[in-house]
Amino acid sequence: MIREMQFNNIKVKVYENAQELGRAAAEDTSSYLQSVQEPMVNLLFSTGASQFTFMDGLKTQTIDWSRVIAFHLDEYKGMSPEHPASFRLWIRERIEKVFRPNKVEYIQGDAADVEGECERYAQLIEANPIKLGFIGIGENGHIAFNDPPVADFEDEFLVKVVQLDDACRRQQLGEGWFKALEDVPEEALTLTVPAILRCKKIISVVPDGRKAQAVHDALKGPISTKCPASILRTHADVTLYLDRDSASLIL
Repeated sequence: MIREMQFNNIKVKVYENAQELGRAAAEDTSSYLQSVQEPMVNLLFSTGASQFTFMDGLKTQTIDWSRVIAFHLDEYKGMSPEHPASFRLWIRERIEKVFRPNKVEYIQGDAADVEGECERYAQLIEANPIKLGFIGIGENGHIAFNDPPVADFEDEFLVKVVQLDDACRRQQLGEGWFKALEDVPEEALTLTVPAILRCKKIISVVPDGRKAQAVHDALKGPISTKCPASILRTHADVTLYLDRDSASLIL
């Protein structure tokens, strides 16, 4: 580890590169899960390119996945679970098939009744409190698909349909999930900010220099929906894992 810092309630750990960051976050995840006494544990997963080294790190850990129920943060509205950019596909290929958790609860983004699907998933979250959430931070400071224009720290809903802003859509394009910007959906189903803050513990894995400004704003800017991730500073138990590039503006 290069450095350890504290910003309000957020513990920040900075590593040399994404591989070291992913390994460290995975080791801490394993240690925490071993300390959990309940027979079953609910985990909430981020997806996307930023989580690759963390997934690699988890493969090296001894975790009893038979007691894990996996949830995820968001899914594109109307997207098939077979689409290469589908978060259901991401979870299925990188978590369900690899680790074989006891159960995976998927957000059905292509449900015929999306409002009904939001309510169904909200009820699942309500009935199965999340013990540990893996919450990434987007280039525009979003958490899940709570982009600055739509993020609501006092949201009455746990899951809802949101509009994606251009910065968010360009990030998805830049990460290689789509061939052109017009292919990126304009709407998604997402857990809201209050739903994320219900997690008992949060581990945030955020590598890459593309995230440096968002990291800076989340930690040093005002707590504001202009950078939705800034709200994590109010949570009781958050650890943010950075590499040298993503931490470049706070070192």
